[in-house]
Amino acid sequence: MDTPVKEAICEIGIGLLGYGNVALEHTNAFWRMRSRPYPGRALPKLAAICGENQTAVAAAADRYGYSRWYTDWRRILNDRDVQLFDNGGAQATRAESCRAAATAGKDIFCEKPMAQTADDARGMLEAVRKAGVRNQVGFRLRFVPAIRHAYDLIRAGALGRVHHFQATYHQPFWLPHSSSIHALKAMAGPGGAALGDFGSHVIDLGRFLVGEIKSVKATARTPIAERAFADGTGTARVEAGDALVAFTQFESGATGTLEAIRLPAGGSPRRQLVEITAEKGIIRFSLDTVHQLEITWTDDQSMDGRGLHTLAGFADDAPAGTHHTCVRELGHFLDCVANGRDVGPIGATFEDGYRVAVVSEAILESALSGTQVDLAY
Repeated sequence: MDTPVKEAICEIGIGLLGYGNVALEHTNAFWRMRSRPYPGRALPKLAAICGENQTAVAAAADRYGYSRWYTDWRRILNDRDVQLFDNGGAQATRAESCRAAATAGKDIFCEKPMAQTADDARGMLEAVRKAGVRNQVGFRLRFVPAIRHAYDLIRAGALGRVHHFQATYHQPFWLPHSSSIHALKAMAGPGGAALGDFGSHVIDLGRFLVGEIKSVKATARTPIAERAFADGTGTARVEAGDALVAFTQFESGATGTLEAIRLPAGGSPRRQLVEITAEKGIIRFSLDTVHQLEITWTDDQSMDGRGLHTLAGFADDAPAGTHHTCVRELGHFLDCVANGRDVGPIGATFEDGYRVAVVSEAILESALSGTQVDLAY
């Protein structure tokens, strides 16, 4: 009996910018990929990590298992062992460092939001196109099993024409006792606040599941207008918007409502809800149950006339949780790099990141002007 020939392993050198929470999540995902019983052809190799503070980045390299560390991200791009530049750095540095990484010929994974402005995002997109490098943005909700199943149902035409998309994302980070003015001021502007922080997730989900957005009408406010400085020296006005609601029109004719609020809701520390109303049924999803999707078929009179069915465990046998979606999204990108596959349409490319940035700026413009804003990409 012939012995099966094992597929050659392709190790991809990772150069990670940042050593905070994003770095920890990404590194955890890389280690999980290496420890799988059947890891696939692409395996991450932790080549280098970079951060501004020498003591902190050296400690992170030792703790996370990176071969070496740098305090200047330009040096990581000159490292011959680095094939994939993983940009988990501060928002203000992402545009310049990603453009430079593209010029250096590195494949790029960038956390969301990919830039602070749509102009910066466009420059990043042009850079990767010119260099011909693979690129992906960290919109990990695309890799939640229930969301993927919803995507497949819509693309297969099982739901018919989509009429309305509704997405809500609540995070409780910005209660008076849990945040300082420093954190909130740093997140002000188009790439920050509730919109850039996690509102970009619901914008991307709308595009992923329903299609391009052609116009927006939005309102935003800051429920807690003044906060204390972290060092206790006084207070200052908050410049970031903590609550945002946008009404959208899609090119397909569907309508949508997007809600991003940095306050708790329903007694839950975090709430992500998606509901899609279509010609043949209604889909509901909650981030609390990433392997479950509720579907109400309009022509189904079963289950006491409600036609409600809950699908569970259909798309993935991995444990549930947002950390595991990070494994899936980074695993997808490594597979694309190793095997020459396209990142999209499942993964979010820099094209997607740019279009999300355009929608984000239009939402803020609408909230400030009180008028509808038509999109121009």
